[in-house]
Formats: sequence, C-alpha cells, structure tokens
Amino acid sequence: MTPDAFSRWLAALEARHRADLTFAELRRGLQALSSLYVERRGRIAAGAAFDGAGKRAAFAFYLGPLHFLTVREVVRALRAADPAPTRIVDLGCGTSAAGAAWALAASPRPYYEGVDRSAWASAEARWTLKVLGLRGRAHAGDLDRVSLPGRGGAVVAAFTANELDETARARLLVALLEAGRAGARVLVVEPISRRIAPWWRDWATAFASAGGRADEWRFPAALPETLAGLDRAAGLDHRELLARSLWLGQKAAGEISPSA
Repeated sequence: MTPDAFSRWLAALEARHRADLTFAELRRGLQALSSLYVERRGRIAAGAAFDGAGKRAAFAFYLGPLHFLTVREVVRALRAADPAPTRIVDLGCGTSAAGAAWALAASPRPYYEGVDRSAWASAEARWTLKVLGLRGRAHAGDLDRVSLPGRGGAVVAAFTANELDETARARLLVALLEAGRAGARVLVVEPISRRIAPWWRDWATAFASAGGRADEWRFPAALPETLAGLDRAAGLDHRELLARSLWLGQKAAGEISPSA
C-alpha cells in the first residue's frame, strides 16, 4: 500500500465522524461500545453496536482503524498477499477495515466484496472503499448467501464468528473449509480472549485437519495520536495489538514466527 493510505483514511474518518460530536461524546461512545462487547454481548446480534451516533462514530473511527492495523500485521506475517488474490470476500465486513487491509497489501489490487448484516456498516464500507481507492462493492445481507471464491481468491472473516449464534457459526465454518478446499485462501481473525470464543479449539482443529494453521499474535501498536488519545481517555490500553488467526493458504515460509 502507499505509505500514507492509512493516514489519509484516518484523517477522513476523523472529519466524517467528529464533525458533529465532541471528544467527550466520542469517548462515551467508545466506552459504551467497549462495555457492550465485554459485558453485554447478547445484544450485539440485535445491532446494539450501531444504535447511537456515539457508538457508530467510535466503531468507525476507533475500532475500524484498530482492526485494519491488526489484520495488516497478520497478513504481512502470513505473507497472505503474495501472490495477490484476484478477489477478496470480506464476511461480516463492518466498515471494510479487514478486507481493505488485505487488499492494500496486495499488488495488483484485488477486487473487494464485503457483506454485513448492518445496512449502516455496509454503507460505511462503501465509503471506505472510495476513500482508499479500492475496486469493489459492499452490501447488507446474509453471510450464507455470499458466493465464496475458489482458486486465486481469498476470504476473510475478521472479528465476525464470535458475534454469531452457534448455528450460524457452524455454517460459516463449513463454508470457509469448502472455500479452502476449492483453492481459496482463508483467513479468520478473532480477539485473543478465550472467554468469548470457547469454540476456537474446535475451529483450530478443523483448520489443522484441512492443512491450515492457528496462531496467536502480539504486535507493537504504535497508534497514531488521534487514536492513542481516545484510547487513553476511554480507559483502554492498546500498547499491543493482540489477535489470533486461522489460516488456509499457501504453505507459510519457515521464517514466519508469531509471538505467543
């Protein structure tokens, strides 16, 4: 990606989402969003993450860039963009951060297709694509109805599976493994917390049986000050970017060494 692509996107996000909110309102929105994900997860499926201007702004301006930076590091570590996929399908795309991070790491740029159950998130994802200059589309819809690519394509499900109920999550696992068998590269990224992902071990076993790998990652955060200031004000602590991933793709080079 061009060195300033992320910075330009972040500046555009700040102009877009702080125009009508004070810093204190944005901070409260982030605190409410954090509380939702940690303590009231049962409300996520009903769209509670996007039910107020403060939470929507915090999701787009804070969580989106944080997810972008995390997935970008995972993609680099796994060499997932080498060679460039022709098409990336982003399942539960949110504001498009994960798929965009992968797409911008690749040359030539792949076609992007995102889907999210939230109409607000998919509209925000389309805006992200425009700002970053990526070809593609994003729409609101059911993950089960998306046609996944085969050889030459890629699928990412980042911070998505933990928000699904057990039945939907089981269907997603089947679809991801089928895409892998068809030759697509498949990347799953989730928070490192075991409490919110008791199903992770089963997924890791399934990916390993299909020839994939499971990793846990710790990357230095070095957040831009606009994000670091909000992080501190909300009582959060992102000195490191923590994530776990599942990967089906080309064999990883021996020198790749995740930090446990």
